[in-house]
Amino acid sequence: MTFNYSNSNALLASINDQQLYHNLVAQLRKDFNLANIEFGFLEDNDTLAPQELIAALREKMYFLLMERFTEYLNLLYIVDLPESALKEIQVTDAVEVAEQVAFLVLKREWQKVWYKNEYSS
Repeated sequence: MTFNYSNSNALLASINDQQLYHNLVAQLRKDFNLANIEFGFLEDNDTLAPQELIAALREKMYFLLMERFTEYLNLLYIVDLPESALKEIQVTDAVEVAEQVAFLVLKREWQKVWYKNEYSS
């Protein structure tokens, strides 16, 4: 399985095709809780549309980047984003960085969900 997606929309389309969207939201909730970051959008995953998730995650990444940088770094550590992926981010402005980081978080969380689904008995 390759995890090469060009953007968040393509990634979520693949997740919906494999019917693992709720697992992705659960994984996000777990990692945000481990980082001790409140993210209310993740509490009601039955009604959260994929586009709403993308928008909320972008906003949360922006807020953490600008207002709670230590928590932001802690979350990236817990999510286990590769440092090499972070170095590839094109720094233009904080909004664009937050959008790119949100995509990387979604992509990494999807990897976790996919592997758990594929290899658990």
